[in-house]
Amino acid sequence: MRLLVSPGPFSGALSAAQVAAAVRRGWLRTAPDSDVRVLPMSDGAAGLLDAVHTARGGRLVSVTARGPLGDPVPATLLHVPGTAGGTAYLEAGQVLGRQLTPPGQELTHAERGTSAGLGELLLAARDLGAGRLVVGLGDSAPHDGGAGLVRVLAGVGDDADIDAATLAAAHRVLDGSEVVVAAATQVPLLGLHGAGALLGERIGPAEAQRLDTRAGELAARLERLGRELPTRTALLPLPGGHGHGSSTRPGRADGTGAGGGAAYALSVLGARLLPGPDVVAAAIGLTDAVAEADVVLTGTSVLDAPAVDASVVATVGQAAMALGLPVVVLAEEVHTSRREVARSGISATYETGRGDLTALEAWAERLARTWARGA
Repeated sequence: MRLLVSPGPFSGALSAAQVAAAVRRGWLRTAPDSDVRVLPMSDGAAGLLDAVHTARGGRLVSVTARGPLGDPVPATLLHVPGTAGGTAYLEAGQVLGRQLTPPGQELTHAERGTSAGLGELLLAARDLGAGRLVVGLGDSAPHDGGAGLVRVLAGVGDDADIDAATLAAAHRVLDGSEVVVAAATQVPLLGLHGAGALLGERIGPAEAQRLDTRAGELAARLERLGRELPTRTALLPLPGGHGHGSSTRPGRADGTGAGGGAAYALSVLGARLLPGPDVVAAAIGLTDAVAEADVVLTGTSVLDAPAVDASVVATVGQAAMALGLPVVVLAEEVHTSRREVARSGISATYETGRGDLTALEAWAERLARTWARGA
């Protein structure tokens, strides 16, 4: 039988590639005659480069960019050759991620932190000669609404006002490039359930409200100034009304809160804002890989109701469901019912608890007894 193993990362330091390899080892101990293919997935945040590099190859390029408070941090870009200079992939979390925030400094990073490092990664990616730039965006330590990246792209100082000239200069830098934001979260920038409101869990409701107001003022300014920018021709329609020229209220569209609002700023500059798992699935050829399998196994750290609708598990499950293939899910925590998971084509779920790679191998051995033909 043919098994496709396509999980996302688990908690801690367990990458999608490590999880997939462990499952393969365990499965083959029980069913050595199986044809097991591993295809690590990502939601567009952590593991984006690993997933695409595993599937497509390409050149990894080491760079240095500013972290949330301006200190230099190491980062990596991936350049995959192709038409029009190919595609450059970058993970914003390398310079914006909350893992860069020491305990107790959440407010400092949210308030004073900057997305300037993301602007520097974009400039470095553009300099690789790629005609297409894919930006993986998830949670962020800074909450500057993308102000830092706009200033870097425009070539102005860190304290410069973002006026029409600044925004136009930033827009010109990306002219000729197709920019895609692979949003790992569908949270909007503003609103009762926006990224600003969610800050309250980390820095307190009063401070979160203040930063949300600041982000809202910037979003309104960017929307107003963005009306004067040339409209880029997108290769695909903008889902959900994202992007320049949208009728959606500024910062209220799904995914605009990714990267502390950097996703919204990039959409004003002409980027397409798309669900991260879908972008990664297209990049790694998930649909074709599923078509060659008999059973599909995916995994995640927490399988809950939101994950059933939008996540690595949902994207993998829906690709398999379209072909009528069974989908097995391994998750450290499962908070769903059979009825809930069925809408994403999931046949069975298994709760592993938090463990190491050895424990995952043991789970795969058990699953192979049930799902491998003739095992």
